[in-house]
Amino acid sequence: MRRSALILLATMIPGIAVAKDINDMDMTCATNKYHNYVDASISWYESLVDLTIQKDQKLEGVAEWFLEGRRNHFTFNQKAFDYYVINDPSKLNFDAPVESWLSLSQEDVKALSGSTGELAESAKTVFAFRQGKAHEGNYDLRSALADLLSNPKEIEVPLQKYNAEMLSLAETACDKS
Repeated sequence: MRRSALILLATMIPGIAVAKDINDMDMTCATNKYHNYVDASISWYESLVDLTIQKDQKLEGVAEWFLEGRRNHFTFNQKAFDYYVINDPSKLNFDAPVESWLSLSQEDVKALSGSTGELAESAKTVFAFRQGKAHEGNYDLRSALADLLSNPKEIEVPLQKYNAEMLSLAETACDKS
């Protein structure tokens, strides 16, 4: 039993030792990197929505509803990231890829939406969208997006752009050196 505990402890120590310390990070670089991730993500969704509407004009209303939800989600995450960098860096995981630096659960968003802090209004918007009734054309849009995503030739240009942006972000190191 004691041997198992020592082995478990020994395997945990290397993980703890390599965790990035926020003091070793260039926070201007990290903030820019996260903002660029948000911009790339919003642009990706805008491209998908544009392609979807080109194929079926009837989806324009639901596509705009969907896109507004995505924009609100990413804008809120950007504001939350900026807030936590300054106020509570323990909420951020710089060991993960940039898209996972900030991880807020639905409960976190709900709590923030009921608060009076800086993130309250954005959180309320995101939480209300998530809890609200889906647009009546939501299923049709989701089906159209699935069809679009299953045809790589149709999304080749925006996908290459998004992949290039994400690769560039992955290659951007924000360690102080």
